Amino acid sequence: MSKRAPRALAGPPRRGALAGWALLPLRAFLGATFLFAGAQKLADPTFLSGTAPTSIHAQILSAIRLSPLHGALHPLLSVATAVGVAVAGAELLVGLATLLGLYPRSAASVGAALSLTFFLTVSYHSHPYYTGADIVFLAAWVPLIVTPGPPALSLGALIATRARRPEAAPAGLVALPFARVAQLCGSFDAGTCRARDGAPCAPAPCPVLAQPSEDPDAGRRAVLEIASGTLAAGAALIAGGAIAGAGRLIGGAPSGVALAALAPRGPADPAVGGTLLGPAHEVPVGGAATFTVPVTGDPGIVVQPVLGQFDAYDAVCPHAGCTVGYDAAGHVLACPCHGSQFQVASGAVLAGPAPRGLMKINLTRGPDGNLYVR
Repeated sequence: MSKRAPRALAGPPRRGALAGWALLPLRAFLGATFLFAGAQKLADPTFLSGTAPTSIHAQILSAIRLSPLHGALHPLLSVATAVGVAVAGAELLVGLATLLGLYPRSAASVGAALSLTFFLTVSYHSHPYYTGADIVFLAAWVPLIVTPGPPALSLGALIATRARRPEAAPAGLVALPFARVAQLCGSFDAGTCRARDGAPCAPAPCPVLAQPSEDPDAGRRAVLEIASGTLAAGAALIAGGAIAGAGRLIGGAPSGVALAALAPRGPADPAVGGTLLGPAHEVPVGGAATFTVPVTGDPGIVVQPVLGQFDAYDAVCPHAGCTVGYDAAGHVLACPCHGSQFQVASGAVLAGPAPRGLMKINLTRGPDGNLYVR
């Protein structure tokens, strides 16, 4: 006698259909969020820029410093624009497919892969860990991956219904002894049916034996799914191109400042003291330059908003460790990973999720024209 799984662990009958309805709010949220995320990236004229502090190039550069995938990220810097287009396009397709219920498990798998990639790059050092949304999105995709069948209230479910062939006229019933039914059915187990989660057998037409060995509607359903998926993908790509064009028309040309990197030029002035960073004239007025913080080795940034005024900070964002950049258009220091913004004059938080401001670094301009960390 074979052992059966406990009834409590077997799950309810038709659990796939029940899960489809229970997961409807989660599916709507994930689909709408990924669709919005892809559209937002394409509509942002700075996202594909090579110099803007919130661009895909800046995000990859920030992730290289702390991500466990830093070795694989270095080659992507040279093709950052293509990476940005691919990520935004994938988010559009995943969001649309999830909302429509087309290839639901494949779409959820790609969504989970994107969330895992985001977690390992831009959210890996979020503190506390639950403030990084990507790990939550990764967990949220899992129920949609393991749930079989077309989702409830979806184009996939409509296709499955339309592809179903008309029922043939029922054949006349043939009476068989129940002992013969038990011999024919491989799921019979001591008066219960393994194929029906341990439900007791009854001397009635067997629903397991009556099922066909092959799905007669599979071919028609596949053709309809491919046609619908192709149309949806085409619509997503056309919409993505239109959104990107509209974003550039409305938002104007991508703005950004190519940051100079300070480096010592000659010996330090012993009368000044401190650590020599480099010539002050290499920090453009109304712009910024980068340097390495002497004590910690962290990336630093110095801004010269007006001639002769230098504001310097440790450029590591307190939220997830990404490197902030200077947004000349908004006159703020911006994090490329999660959108935190900081005041240039004080380093205080203007917009979260950063829990605190940037660490200020005291600079002195020596009589030799160089900047020193005191």
